[in-house]
Amino acid sequence: MLKRISAAWARVEMASAALLAFAVTLLILLNVVTRSLNSALFWVDEAAIYTMVWMTFLGASAAIHYRQQVAITIVTDPLPLVARRIAAKIVDALIFVFAAAMLYFCWRWYLPADIWNAGFDTVAFQGNTFNFIYAEPTSTIGIQKWIIWLVMPLFSLGVFLHALTHLLDFDPPEAHRQGVAT
Repeated sequence: MLKRISAAWARVEMASAALLAFAVTLLILLNVVTRSLNSALFWVDEAAIYTMVWMTFLGASAAIHYRQQVAITIVTDPLPLVARRIAAKIVDALIFVFAAAMLYFCWRWYLPADIWNAGFDTVAFQGNTFNFIYAEPTSTIGIQKWIIWLVMPLFSLGVFLHALTHLLDFDPPEAHRQGVAT
């Protein structure tokens, strides 16, 4: 069940990342055209940056699911098969700990219970917590930055889900890469 949820979440992440990649391309093309016509739209630069950031984080989370994350294998490649599998589980555990820490820090950053208790009154929330996350707008687009930063909890949740799935999966990682069950 957890494998299916992780796989479905990864498909959503990949589809979203693909759409965002297309959006980045369109935004950059729009930027080129408007600048060549001497009527630049300055919000396009910021929108392209935020779109690319979202694309990167969603793609990175999906890469964890597909075990396609960047890895330096100079130490593990010469190891015997059993030692490689143990090393892979250690990496899965480290990624899981990282994701759990990220979820905790995102919780501390957004403080959802505190904003709820403040009745979604950002001024009262800021006075109680000295946290100004809900007060800062973007430079040119004019939306609140906390909306842009939502990619961090989404990324953390995705990585947590994928890492937990890998930790509880006792098929060797080589089987996933080759599409073979052992």
